[in-house]
Amino acid sequence: MRGLVLQCHTDSYNQKIHPIKTGDLVILKILNYTQMKILLISTAFNGLTQRFYTELTDANYNVSVELHHGDNEKLLAGVNLFKPNLILCPFLTRHLSANIYKTYPCIIVHPGIKGDRSASSLDWTIQNNLPEWGVTLLQADEEMDAGDIWSSKTFPMRLATKSSLYNREVTETAVKCLWEVLTYFESPGFKPEPLDYKKADVTGQFQPFMKQHDRSINWQIQTTDEIIRCILAADGSPGVLDEIYGQSVFLHNAHKEHDLTGKAGEIIATANQAICRATVDGAVWIGHLKRKLAKGEKTIKLPSTTVLANLLSKDIKNIEIDYSKEGKQLPCQELWYSLEDNVAYLHFEFHNGAMNTQQCELLLQVYKHAATLPIKAIVLLGGENYWSNGIHLNTIEAAESTGDESWFNINAINDIIHQLITTTDKLTISAMGGNSGAGGVMLALGADYVFARKGTIMNPHYKSMGDLFGSEYWTYCLPKRVGSEKAIELTEQCLPISTIYAAKIGLVDKVLDNNHALFYAQVKNFTQLLISDNISLQEVLNKKTERLHADESKKSLNLYRKEELKNMYINFYGNDKYHKARHCFVFKISCGETPSNIALHRKNKILEVTV
Repeated sequence: MRGLVLQCHTDSYNQKIHPIKTGDLVILKILNYTQMKILLISTAFNGLTQRFYTELTDANYNVSVELHHGDNEKLLAGVNLFKPNLILCPFLTRHLSANIYKTYPCIIVHPGIKGDRSASSLDWTIQNNLPEWGVTLLQADEEMDAGDIWSSKTFPMRLATKSSLYNREVTETAVKCLWEVLTYFESPGFKPEPLDYKKADVTGQFQPFMKQHDRSINWQIQTTDEIIRCILAADGSPGVLDEIYGQSVFLHNAHKEHDLTGKAGEIIATANQAICRATVDGAVWIGHLKRKLAKGEKTIKLPSTTVLANLLSKDIKNIEIDYSKEGKQLPCQELWYSLEDNVAYLHFEFHNGAMNTQQCELLLQVYKHAATLPIKAIVLLGGENYWSNGIHLNTIEAAESTGDESWFNINAINDIIHQLITTTDKLTISAMGGNSGAGGVMLALGADYVFARKGTIMNPHYKSMGDLFGSEYWTYCLPKRVGSEKAIELTEQCLPISTIYAAKIGLVDKVLDNNHALFYAQVKNFTQLLISDNISLQEVLNKKTERLHADESKKSLNLYRKEELKNMYINFYGNDKYHKARHCFVFKISCGETPSNIALHRKNKILEVTV
């Protein structure tokens, strides 16, 4: 039989294939169910861009991505290759060239109310303590943030970091605006609203780029609340530039202290790797610092006591946290548990969801303690903004031996998951209220049940971090939930997925309300339903024990771990792909290219199959 060539487009999310035979050549003509092509142009494939991506792909739009690294010619070439019907820019810090927005309809997502024009929109809003803010989707124009308005919605402000507000209120509001824009875009009679400052509902204004002198703290004058807002407005980037013991540092991760006092400006205590600095009316905990180095030199955000290790006086009081006690004892405490109706709820609010070796060891310690209590279930709540993102790349990057610290960190998180999998006398639940990635997703899968908040994004893969194989018993847990074929697809494609899609493929058991407060209330309700009947609960626990023994008889958990770690050892010690990728990630060094897994239009569009 002669070679048979199958030609087909590979960049469609949802396709219908019609073969057309011409001699020995079969051409697979593809008709998209949804013809509308949407290109996302973004400075980075950040949380908001990923949310747009998953919302649109779940709705069967033909979606691709171009990252704007500053090369306008390369960007234009990518746009012309895809020829989108619509361009959406969820996160853009660079101006689009006129030959793009004059050729294609381009809509910019701006985290501000109507009329606001600023690259520091949220920063000013938080620092000025405004009660309400918003998101506006507007047409790209020559003047930044001055284009015609397609949609604009507001939300009440919450006392939180800039990154938390961006990941929650801004993202949710932007998604509401997105669907409004798509409705308008397919309505031929719709015309966007020109920006007119004479209108009563246009209350925003031009605001300058916020510089460090706008953020500077005067510890001798400003109150605790004022200082907190300054740091919140700069967290996670760029931080507030300050000086401690003659060292120029950027302040991050601030929490208000309620009892301690001292001489304004002085460090009066340490706890949980955070420092407590006195103010004129109280004190502030600062969890992370980043050294300011000479121009051109790069530095890493790290726990405060790590950065100040050689500068802190031994006379400064270190407050020891008793993790065996229920509840949160200090504002800077990242890990604690609460008890309610025969359930232990484990909270681990690790900064940005990263878990270093010591944090993993501490989490295991608290989990083991909770497992000794007279309870029926353990619920892992993670953090509200990030459930978990796995091992701590910053801490690893700063270590004397990055290979050794990577090895210690991966084994420490593996220990937690092994304990979770082998807990057979209690029900275990992962309740994912925040985004998760890599080992953080796999950590959740070790539990009996996985609940997820509707708006969260999951990245169940490792490979994009320098071909990292991954551990956390993923080769055991992931296929059990989604099957071997889907497990390979998820870990090889390296794409974000929504919780709706995760539930569809069996990765999570329940998708609960998008609202954080309602989500946590539902988690408690469902947990109580699962443990309310002692006979049914014991049957579930017995079946769990039987399944675990059956699985172990075929292949031990220890063998899964050894096989994963054999690959990880090569990643950590055998080549430098992972180390280079981690370095670029930590220091935000761009490769100047859009990864091929999200730039689908740049992939080879002809697939040849020889039969």
